Order: sequence, then C-alpha cells, then structure tokens
Amino acid sequence: MHYNYRKSFASDNNSIVHPKVMEALERVNSGHYLSYGEDPITSKVEERFREIFGPSSETFFVFSGTAANLTGLSALMKPYNAVICPDSAHIKVDECGAVERFSGSSLLTVKTADGKLRPHMLDPYLDHIGVEHSPQPSVISITQSTELGTVYTIEELKALCSYAHSKGLLVHMDGARLANAAASLDCSLRAMTTDVGVDLLSFGGSKNGLMVGEAVVFTRGDLAEGFKYIRKQAGQLASKMRYIAAQFDALLTDDLWLKNAKQANKMASLLAEELKKTPGIRITRPVEANALFVNMPAEAASRLMETYPFYLMNKETGEYRWMTSFDMVDQDIYDFVKAIKGSLSYKG
Repeated sequence: MHYNYRKSFASDNNSIVHPKVMEALERVNSGHYLSYGEDPITSKVEERFREIFGPSSETFFVFSGTAANLTGLSALMKPYNAVICPDSAHIKVDECGAVERFSGSSLLTVKTADGKLRPHMLDPYLDHIGVEHSPQPSVISITQSTELGTVYTIEELKALCSYAHSKGLLVHMDGARLANAAASLDCSLRAMTTDVGVDLLSFGGSKNGLMVGEAVVFTRGDLAEGFKYIRKQAGQLASKMRYIAAQFDALLTDDLWLKNAKQANKMASLLAEELKKTPGIRITRPVEANALFVNMPAEAASRLMETYPFYLMNKETGEYRWMTSFDMVDQDIYDFVKAIKGSLSYKG
C-alpha cells in the first residue's frame, strides 16, 4: 500500500536525517582515511563518548539497534545464561529472536503494566541460580524510554541497578530513545546510566536524526574485553567507520541530540493536549517522552491510516501507538488532529 501523508506518526524511524548530520557526512566525504575505525574522526568521537559516559567507558559503533542489543548482550553472557527483561522488551517482541540465536542465551520475561522492571520482580527468576538444569540469569535488560512510552526515574534506576548488582546481575539498557528519556528527566546522559550503575547501554541515533548508526557503550571498560571480535563476527564492523562517527559528532555538537529529543517530546505533549479536546479518543498511558497510546474506534483508525500510517499495538484492547519525531512542528500536530477528527466524524 502506498500512503499519501505529510508526517508519519508510525515511528520516529520515519523521520528525516537532520541537516547538520547530512552536512557532517559531506564534510568527511573527501580524501582517503584508514578503514575499520582507524581514522581520526572515529577516535575523536570515541573520546567524546568517554567525556559523556566516564573515562572508564568504551564505545563501539554498529549499524542498528538490534545489532547493538545482540552484540552487547552477547559480550556479557555465556550460552547457558539468561536475560531477565519485561515482556514488552524490544529484544523479546521486535528483534526476531536475534539475542537468543546469536548468544545462545535465554530471555526470561516479566509481565509488567508499564514496561518497567522493579527490584521485587526479579526474585522469582533467581530461585534456580546454581541449579544446573535451569538457565542462569546474568543480566537484566531495561529500556529507557520504554516500549510503552514510560520513563524510569533516576531513583528507580538506582534502586534497580543496586538490587541487580547485589544478586550478581549486570544491567543492560536499551537506549534506542535514551535522548528522549534524558529530555524528559532533564538530566545528563551519564546521570541515568553510568552514575546509577548501568553496565552496558546503547545510545540510539537513527530515531533522533542520524541516517544510520547506534553506539554500544560499556560503562566499565573491562566488560568490553573481546567485544571487538563479537562485533566483527556479527557483521557490524563498518569498513568506512568515519561515516557513522561523523554523524555522532554532529549529534553531540552543541547538544543537538538533546534539542532533537526535546522537540519530539514537545510534539507528543502538544498532541496529548489537543487530544484531550477530542471526543472519541482516550489516551491510555502516561505521555512521558515521544509516544502516545490511545483507544479509538477501529473504523475511524482504518480511515485515518489511509493518510497517516501508524500501528495497532494491542488487538484485544484496541490500543494504537502514535510516535512524534524531532522534525515535526506544531502545524503537523494540528493537521493530524484535524485528520483524526475527520475520521471520527465520517458518516460514509
């Protein structure tokens, strides 16, 4: 099906490449450089990541969020280990079993109402530690902001990481929308990662202005031992690494990452305010970053999808998801709301 639409609310993946990122790509598109990250551009950006996440951190660039998750988690586990994660986690629902296939490890899922793990939720999964018949939990995986649009507070992260570490578990954070969470909490990237005890994270780029590229960050360098071989085996070692690094250079310059995330979050808040004035729409979850979950009549949703693609997230409850992006402006929201109202009032 071909859509005729202005801005898509299906995913922030659908957004443009930020013009400053395109300019950065053009700047490095001259001359010859050593490949596979042995270039000065990549070295410069790796140092910038150490400034952000701490001097002991190590950063590696990969192509996609799925690759960031599967390679990073594989570095922390043996095949008999397991990851404890929410049942809504991207690694469970949307990555086609990539972590399990690549690492050989299991995913143990926890049912949550809001996509967030709490310390007490881990306990039932720890009873079989040391029992040779059972997968051995070694990592918990959380997402910030979550797949359900919620954001862990600093206090929640501290408590969860502390409890996990007390049980001998490491903490992985899927940060595909880490920037949106930082904008929501009004905190630095380090404050909700390294400083609270996160051991491994991804820092998403493609949802926040990059053409392609994600960063895998080990907050402790010793945990990264051997990762370069894992990245190579997974086909994630870019020969022309400078093109990924240059994009992150632009994203980290003058806090472009934060400006983009704030704009996306602002558009979600505006959409939520406008929807409160719209009979027939019910917002089903807190709007804490750049995602909205709503209930609306199925017939109206189908009509709306003819011009604005988006996803049905839960067929049983009739819950739909709308994502806002950094390249949206107020008028995009007003146009979308007008289309929503038109689909609701359509008489056939």
